[in-house]
Amino acid sequence: MIVVPLLTFVAVACLCLRLGGGVRLALLRAAVLVGGAACLAVEALSSFHTLHRPAVIVAWLLALAVLSACCFWFVRRSTPTGFFRFIRRSAPAEPEVSAFATSWRSVRARWTGLARVERLIVGVLGGLFLLDLVVALVAPPNNYDSQTYHLPKIEHWVQRGDVDFYPTIIDRQLAMAPGAEYLLLHLRLLTGGDGYYNLVQLAAGVGVVLAASRIAGQLGGGTRAQLITALIVGTTPMVVLEATSTQTDLVVALWVACVATFTLDGLRARSGTLDTLLIGAAAGLTLLTKATGLLAAGLLLLVWVGAQLRLRWWRGLVAALATGALMLLLAGPSLLRVQQTYENPLGPAHLRESISMQRHDPASVLVNGLRIAETALQTPIGPLNDALAAGIIGIAGVLGVDPQARDITYWNEKYPYMSWPPDEDRVSLPAQGVLILLGALLLAFRKGTRLYAGVFWLALLAYVITVKWQPWGNRLIVFLIVLGAPLAGLWIASLTGLAGGRAGAPTGGGRFASLTSPADGHAGGGRVGAPTGGGRFAGLTSRRAATWMTTGALAVGVAAGGFAVAYGWPRRLVGHGSIFTTSQMEQRFIREPQWQRDYEWAAAAVRASGARRVGLVQGYNTWEYPWWILLPGTEIVSLQSLQPNLPATSNTTVDAMVCVKPIHPCEFYSSPTWQVHRQGDVAYVIIRSR
Repeated sequence: MIVVPLLTFVAVACLCLRLGGGVRLALLRAAVLVGGAACLAVEALSSFHTLHRPAVIVAWLLALAVLSACCFWFVRRSTPTGFFRFIRRSAPAEPEVSAFATSWRSVRARWTGLARVERLIVGVLGGLFLLDLVVALVAPPNNYDSQTYHLPKIEHWVQRGDVDFYPTIIDRQLAMAPGAEYLLLHLRLLTGGDGYYNLVQLAAGVGVVLAASRIAGQLGGGTRAQLITALIVGTTPMVVLEATSTQTDLVVALWVACVATFTLDGLRARSGTLDTLLIGAAAGLTLLTKATGLLAAGLLLLVWVGAQLRLRWWRGLVAALATGALMLLLAGPSLLRVQQTYENPLGPAHLRESISMQRHDPASVLVNGLRIAETALQTPIGPLNDALAAGIIGIAGVLGVDPQARDITYWNEKYPYMSWPPDEDRVSLPAQGVLILLGALLLAFRKGTRLYAGVFWLALLAYVITVKWQPWGNRLIVFLIVLGAPLAGLWIASLTGLAGGRAGAPTGGGRFASLTSPADGHAGGGRVGAPTGGGRFAGLTSRRAATWMTTGALAVGVAAGGFAVAYGWPRRLVGHGSIFTTSQMEQRFIREPQWQRDYEWAAAAVRASGARRVGLVQGYNTWEYPWWILLPGTEIVSLQSLQPNLPATSNTTVDAMVCVKPIHPCEFYSSPTWQVHRQGDVAYVIIRSR
């Protein structure tokens, strides 16, 4: 069944390819359409309490059948001599099928026209994602947050047959946006397990590379600029590591990047019905997946709406209303459930305040931004990191801001924090980050890129103003990395005078004036060593020095990406804990290996008792998901609840109880006559045997 959604996506992409715009645009359109339809299907089936495997399988098979029939019809219609003659190329291509043939010829022409270094870039990216594919298929889901709330809520949905809220002490299972988990839910119901969960983020990783490179083309960059952009995004350690994870940051980055590339197409021309549908769906998926993505997507929507209003005000107004309606259609049901439960669409107060800034004075915002920047750009050079952190703490003291204050720092965390090791929750990105910031700064003053660079800087400022510093904040800025990478790609390509690409090279849309247009004082190709960028580099020596420094930074970035996929944590190819030398269950507990023995001990006792309904007592940040793996076929319910309108399950209705760190509350939820068995951080109670 894993093949069914893949074939459905291919069918949608083929239909989108007929609309023009190239292969990348077709793939991105298909991603938004299939992702949006999948999320709507979850809400629709949930409303009838039929969110079960048979219904989902039937829905996907029907969708595949209809889309395949459409593809067959288009090909049949355009080929009077028959479909199979078209496959054998024995019939001439008619205009209706020219989009497929043209796209294939365009891809072949681009490959044969690439320079050696450009083919090397493609090879590096292909190799990294191939290794990521191996990791994604071999390693089970073992992300820390996923064990606590990303994956357990999927099991609750499967057990209940809907996505309505349920009693739990881990309110992040309810309040956190569920868009990425809706996609995982389809895989869970189609395949019956979690073996393919990692592929969702891997697909999103490929998608952000395609979207970022297309944005570079829309801004006037040629083949070289687009490939450099792809290289920057594809080798970012956080992207490489999250591409094999069940986190949600790459998914939201993909939707934000889709909003960006779709809206850029609509700044110089009126957006049609399909364009408006895609923009609204991408923005709705952003809101449904992670609200921080709206810090960038919202700005892009404002720019797009302004452009549409300028072109024709009443059509722009209709487009804006339609986009808002689509966003509400996709994210509205989830937001309404959160609002009804917590009286705020962003969740309970303690969860909002743990993440969002409580102080917005300039000094606090500056200190927050400096800490975020240091953590993101941290290097393996310890003395340098210590000096930068000490300097930031000193600046905070001068400004009268406590760098550890709870209102600007995530609860119970302390700055500074060592972020450079290749860990999916914290890894820094010094090479890519510096290149992106430099590119965004330099191109903020250039015609054709000023507007986009301004949106990037505003989105970055909005993030610093709204989100507190936290040790794992580097993964939250992935969407900003994807948005900023095209600016770095354009700037780096301009160093060799190839920002606009070779003569005749496609630019992926070209709606914006070329970065190296004659209006900027130099031709698109340029001579090697010719001054560009308004005389920013005075002569050949300075240009060569800048080129070598930039090339070195790219090489360091590539090495960091390769090191991350080979030796990253908690899924690595080589070394201690390798996915090839560690058992599946050991990999699931690799973050907390001391818990595995205790979980397995309690689960074995519960299974031996024949318990059919198990009550769960746990802490706010403990792991719930392993119980769903170790107790298959068992109904698991929570004996605790933080939701006043969702009372917890009574302990008299369960056959057994399992308690996880801290285990002392187990006595509170037990009867004095029940025997509590303890081992390490886990306890269990057998109430009745069967």
